[in-house]
Amino acid sequence: MTENLNSEEMKAYEKEQRKEEMQKQMISFALMILFTLIAFAIVASGTLSKMVVIPVLMVMCLIQVGFQFYYFMHMKEKGHGVPAALIYGGVWAALLTLAALGVISWW
Repeated sequence: MTENLNSEEMKAYEKEQRKEEMQKQMISFALMILFTLIAFAIVASGTLSKMVVIPVLMVMCLIQVGFQFYYFMHMKEKGHGVPAALIYGGVWAALLTLAALGVISWW
């Protein structure tokens, strides 16, 4: 009888955890949609200079990438060490490539 209570409690706990996770994913999805709409509004308005628009868009882009990794690719969960290392390695390689292209084109 005790085992049934423990399993029912575990099911209730897991259900609550899934509910909280879904709420967090919906909030991050809504924030990503909001950031996208803000980006479109900034570009469509045409009132700001490129020197302001580009950094703002880049910051919003990085925030959205963080949401994607953290919530939708489940990088916050344990057991994702190898995929995380590969993704971070790819990001590092992309940054080095962009830096190299920037240096080459600057000269």
